[in-house]
Parts: sequence; C-alpha cells; structure tokens
Amino acid sequence: MPPAPDAIVHGLPPTELASVPDGAAQVSPLIPGSERLEDIAPDSLDRAVLLAPAGTVERRYALALALRGLKPGGQLTALAPKDKGGTRLGKELRNFGCAVAEDAKRHHRICTVMRPAAPVGLDEAIQAGRPRHVDNLALCTQPGIFSWDRLDPGTALLLRHLPTLSGKGADLGCGLGILSLAVLRSDKVASLAMIDIDRRAVDMARRNVGEARASVHWADLRGADPTLSGLDFVVTNPPFHDGGAEDQALGKAFIARAAAALRNGGTLYLVANAHLPYEAPLRAAFKTVTPMATEGGYKLFEARK
Repeated sequence: MPPAPDAIVHGLPPTELASVPDGAAQVSPLIPGSERLEDIAPDSLDRAVLLAPAGTVERRYALALALRGLKPGGQLTALAPKDKGGTRLGKELRNFGCAVAEDAKRHHRICTVMRPAAPVGLDEAIQAGRPRHVDNLALCTQPGIFSWDRLDPGTALLLRHLPTLSGKGADLGCGLGILSLAVLRSDKVASLAMIDIDRRAVDMARRNVGEARASVHWADLRGADPTLSGLDFVVTNPPFHDGGAEDQALGKAFIARAAAALRNGGTLYLVANAHLPYEAPLRAAFKTVTPMATEGGYKLFEARK
C-alpha cells in the first residue's frame, strides 16, 4: 500500500494561478485512476489545492472534505472561474469558519485559507453531497454526476426510440446506467460494456445495474482503454462540455470510438443537442446514417457501419 499523501490536488488548476505541491495526490472523480477524496484521512494533509466544481452542492462537498482532511493550520487553496462558482467561494469558506485571503486573476477567484482548529458545518456539507437514492429516477445517484436528479431529455428521446438490441454492445458515457438498464431488458443482449469518465457515475452505475452481463469501466474514451472491438451495437448520449466549456470534439471522439469498436454492419444509436454538427463525422465514419427523430432541441441518429 502506498504511503498516505500529505498533499492533494482536485482537478487541473491552471499552473499560473495555483502552485501544486510536488507529489500531490490527484483526487478529482473526473480523472480516471485518481484517489478518492472521500478516503483521505481526517487531519492528515499539509496542503490541498482545489479547482472547485461549478455546482453548489458538489463544490461545498469537495471543500468540506478537503478541510476535513487538512491538519489544523494546513493550507487550502481553492479557485474557480468567476462565472462557475468563483464569486461564492469566499463566502462558502467563511461559512466553514475560515479566514479567507482572496485574489482575482484571469477571470478566476482564488481563495487561500488555513484550516481552523474547529471548522463548522463540514458534516452537513458532506452529508448533502453524498450518494443517495432518488425516487423520481428510482436509482442511486450523487450530486455532480451529469443529470444526477432527473432524466435528461436527450436520454429520454433515445429511450423512446431504442429498438430491442442483441449481441455485444457498449454504452459510451453511461452515467447512472439509465440507457444500460433499458438495453439489458433484452435477453438477446450477450454483454454490455458501460464506460464513463466520472468515477461517481461508475460507482452508481454498478449499484444501479448489477447485471452479470454488464461490465463497468472508469475510463476516458479519448484514450485507448478499455479495449472494445467486434461490437454489434453502441448507444450513447455523449457529453459536449469539458470543464464547463462547450467542446464539440468530445462528441466527435465518441463517434470515432464507436466506429472503431463496431463490427461491419454494427449499429450506433446517438442522441445529441440539435445544434451540434455531428452529421459530417457520422457520415465519414459510417456507411449509412439515418435521422430517427428530432424533438425538444435534440436529434437522434442510427448509424450503420
């Protein structure tokens, strides 16, 4: 077992805005292979650097866990873009009982604090951000996961039009496992690889699906893992934001990965926001591309290799 870290970093803070201690353990759930922030021992850290999440509940959860992990007097540097929670950082840290030094640079707010001997409100913030069961989804979920407390309209559109599938398949960007559960209702599905970049989504998908035919993978689909080949079908509602900014390259990477994984004659079912220009990469990678539905600002395609 590796030694416990004495410093952590959450996310990839711009190097010109925050210095990360050498050897700091990465704890972002969005970086595959990182350690779990939840597992950091209380009162064990000298330094913590957080590129804070945009969502309020998720951000306060990460801040509270970092403060819990710091030794009294340990230093926390938290930063975020001003329009993605940065303007609230100082107040949130003061509400935890911290004296805050604030700076503004390159559209970010940067807060530095020393952990007080007796922070306040940490347990409440941690409890608010923990996994829980949501009745309207009938699934286990956690704040911070994509569409964590509601059915995404794009996923709903794909569910309404998804045919009965068979053979080997994959759910790229599986999230909580909503599409996977629908796919696995078919007894003709032999296996399903469920893949997501968010460790929290992977954890919840394992709880929600719990099927011997399904394998769940924490991976960035822009990389090489997991190995996928000879698939009969792929389903996906790909992300199009990276770090809060629109990034159309994400969806194009999902299309390329699906095309590489499918056998000749295999089929991709992809739903996307209507404004995203995915038609050209689909036609470049597949023999036939058929629009299946357009509704509520979303479009659905069937693409056959």
